[in-house]
Amino acid sequence: MEHTRRQALALALASAGCAALPMRAADAAARRAEPATCISTASPPPTWAAGFEGQRRADLGDGHYLNPVLAGDRPDPNVLKDGRDYYATFSTFLYYPGIVIWHSRDLINWTPIGPALRKPIGSVWALDIAKHQGRYFIYIPVVVPSADQDSPGPPFKNYVIHADSMHGPWSDPIDMDLDGYIDPGHAVGEDGKRYLFLNGGHRVRISDDGLRPDGPVEKVQDEWPIPEDWIIEAPAQEGPKVLRHDGWFYLFSGQGGTAGPPTSHMAVVARSRSIHGPWENCPNNPIVRTATRDEPWWSRGHATPVEGPAGDWWLIYHGYENGFRTLGRQMLIEPFTWSSDGWPAPRGGDLGHPLPKPVYAGGGSHGVALSDDFATDTLGTKLAFFAPRDDYLSRIERSGNSLILNGQGDGPASASPLAFIAGDRSYEVIVSMELEGSSQGGLLLFYDDRLFCGIGSEEDTLHAYKVGREEVYPPPGPAVGRRLKLRLINDEDVTTFYISRDGAAWRKCISFEVSGYHQNIGGGFMSLRPAIFASGPGRVRFQSLSYSRITPSR
Repeated sequence: MEHTRRQALALALASAGCAALPMRAADAAARRAEPATCISTASPPPTWAAGFEGQRRADLGDGHYLNPVLAGDRPDPNVLKDGRDYYATFSTFLYYPGIVIWHSRDLINWTPIGPALRKPIGSVWALDIAKHQGRYFIYIPVVVPSADQDSPGPPFKNYVIHADSMHGPWSDPIDMDLDGYIDPGHAVGEDGKRYLFLNGGHRVRISDDGLRPDGPVEKVQDEWPIPEDWIIEAPAQEGPKVLRHDGWFYLFSGQGGTAGPPTSHMAVVARSRSIHGPWENCPNNPIVRTATRDEPWWSRGHATPVEGPAGDWWLIYHGYENGFRTLGRQMLIEPFTWSSDGWPAPRGGDLGHPLPKPVYAGGGSHGVALSDDFATDTLGTKLAFFAPRDDYLSRIERSGNSLILNGQGDGPASASPLAFIAGDRSYEVIVSMELEGSSQGGLLLFYDDRLFCGIGSEEDTLHAYKVGREEVYPPPGPAVGRRLKLRLINDEDVTTFYISRDGAAWRKCISFEVSGYHQNIGGGFMSLRPAIFASGPGRVRFQSLSYSRITPSR
């Protein structure tokens, strides 16, 4: 999108400018050994359990788990504990339907409920789930073009949706008239009043119904002072989450920038006896951080503290998998304890080894099968449109076991592809389709409308795409008619596309190396996802889509 770099600059400006607080010299010295470059180190791959279609599953079945808990792009995880139930959701950016809600009983095994947001309102960033007086709220920051907001400053707006149940139905999004800030974190003070903590150490009191500001935005906390010689992306004080525990208010925040160098992101914490401060920084900040590029998880941060099923405590946050930034920021979970002086003390190390699961008698299903015969509506839970127009739902029709997609635009970049999140390092996708009218249908690995690769077929012409443009050389070969199958094999970011008339005899079309298709190159905080598209005035009938995790060739 044209405005992503401007957004990133605005975020850095909005989060900067905070006064530094003193830090113990010993703490600073202990954290100064930093590598200057970002080259991954090869190591034997960990062994996960197998879920649907062989997908990676964290629960090892022996009382232990291995991160990631939710593989694939699950950025800015936010988790609500509601009795015995846990609900999670993530930033969904420009994908709609968005804000897919997930459910768990043990914090390790998660299943999707469905999307809470269908109306396009902008690029959805780090949100917050809250329950107050029996009602559920989701506070949603969005990035919009500056022309679409009512006040000057960074192009951010905040919306809220609410419901009687986490299963919905959810209200239409309500514009809170709270512009220029992101990452709202809901809290209730000792005065019984409701507040949203915001990026950059800001806070605003909100109305008793939780739907609008009830006072000015105030600066209430300074960022933790990151040592100047640390290798980070930006100061970026963001993602505030407030926990009331044992007579204290704990304010967990992310700092350092969510991408950039592997050592950028981190989780810090401060506390106060009052929601109104003053806030005291933890002497052991940052409590979570990737210290070197050799660790299995990069840019760890944006943490939410959650009490486990047995009263134990956990931090849930995101990170990039070493060497696999294309998968996006994945959901990680780490145990922590409370120190004798009342500070959270994480116990998971670098998360590169199995850890004991939360104490819980059950387990349950995990994940979702990505293969689809299109017999039922799984829009949002599996496939979602990238940057759709307001009337995007009218593009889809179901007939028997087929998904019929009306064409849009003149190729993948303008077609608003349907993509899904893949969480495996290596996988295969096969799609069966039939072209109707003057249309082009195809299969992609899609980051955004400027960065993708794949193949698209018209009745008599086959197209290949690389880094968001049509690839002329080498040519992908001839088309095979209106009825066809397309296949991609992503072998640890080396991807090959195939075509077939019948799925029995496959012809290799073209191969790409895609390890650079990620945030640090493309911006926008997306991930690389398998996607299907239909362009032109006709339509494409998709009859099946199959997904399976595969063993890498090396």
